Amino acid sequence: MDIVVSGLTFSYPSGVTALNGIDLTVPSGQRLAIVGQNGAGKTTLVRHFNGIFRPTAGSVTIGDWDTRDRDIAELAARVGYVFQNPDEQLFARSIRDEVGFGPKNLGVDADDIPARVARALERSGLPGREDDHPYHLSLSERKRVALASVLAMETPIVVLDEPTTGQDARGVALIGDVVGELAAEGRTVVAITHDMDFCAETFDRVLVMANGRIIADGTPAEAFTRLEALEEAHVEPPQLERLRTGLGMPDPVTTVEGFVDQFATRSRPPKPKR
Repeated sequence: MDIVVSGLTFSYPSGVTALNGIDLTVPSGQRLAIVGQNGAGKTTLVRHFNGIFRPTAGSVTIGDWDTRDRDIAELAARVGYVFQNPDEQLFARSIRDEVGFGPKNLGVDADDIPARVARALERSGLPGREDDHPYHLSLSERKRVALASVLAMETPIVVLDEPTTGQDARGVALIGDVVGELAAEGRTVVAITHDMDFCAETFDRVLVMANGRIIADGTPAEAFTRLEALEEAHVEPPQLERLRTGLGMPDPVTTVEGFVDQFATRSRPPKPKR
């Protein structure tokens, strides 16, 4: 179920143009990260995927659906959206009811919902917490409840808005595992993030946005070596890439393993001639 954005322009009622002629195709099953400073248009773009916003000009299609012809409730069956602030999303008095709400609204058989809730909480690192009140949890845990509520819907597309904010190293690793598992199942994951290390290690493709436009698009290794675009977007490359550049190593790196392999090859003394 591809996402296709064609000539997308969006202006707020105040007259501010937040998106200016965006063309983008996200193939089904891709892991896409969108980066850029606040105000670049990242959230405005992804909120067109589930119908929160409608194009001022251009179009957005989700599979064979034009979002202008579908309401938010219909699009929720295809696009699950995890908000940056979980308190904008959570409303129920128990985690069970919170996580089960989405599947219920999608018409999932009532007998199947408890299993979905249990699977989603296991994936989100909150097994056995069904009876807890969401607002008795920490912010990082509430963010994972919001994640679980979307995972339980089992939508083909999942949008994550700043998923690692407030998470410790274990939480970041857990979310990275969730992204990998969803992609392995053939589902599309789109994430907005300011965490460049998480972005480089977790995603197949990176969009760099500034002033409502896409100014760089490629693999993490490609995007994070586009220094002029990164400077325009006020984005720093990941730590490993900055270290690699400082050491004069030739090839871009996105993982610790890749850095260690390249450093070891560079540091290894040449074999003596016979």
